[in-house]
Amino acid sequence: QVELVESGGGLVQPGESLRLSCEMSGNVLCVSSMAWYRQVSGEERELVARLSWSGRTSYPDSVKGRFTASRAQTTLYLQMNNLLPEDAGVYYCNALCPPAYNSWGRGTRVTVAT
Repeated sequence: QVELVESGGGLVQPGESLRLSCEMSGNVLCVSSMAWYRQVSGEERELVARLSWSGRTSYPDSVKGRFTASRAQTTLYLQMNNLLPEDAGVYYCNALCPPAYNSWGRGTRVTVAT
């Protein structure tokens, strides 16, 4: 099992930037892929970034060019630039241990407003 703890959320104005962090602990050696998701109350959880242990990334069109996922040792990051009001929500990190077991953090809230 892998334990995940997110941090770095907060209130920003449109156009500003935030960097989220996710600290991984426990059986980190089993992790082959990581991801960031976001969720607005009443809506489904949405994938915003996927990152392999070797550093390959993928992003949906809604955030491509603005968000960047990365890893340093056992910390996962999500750099978010030029934030838009529709980027607001609770952000969760995720870790996959093959064949298909997912661990989740408790989330960190991002608010984008004037």
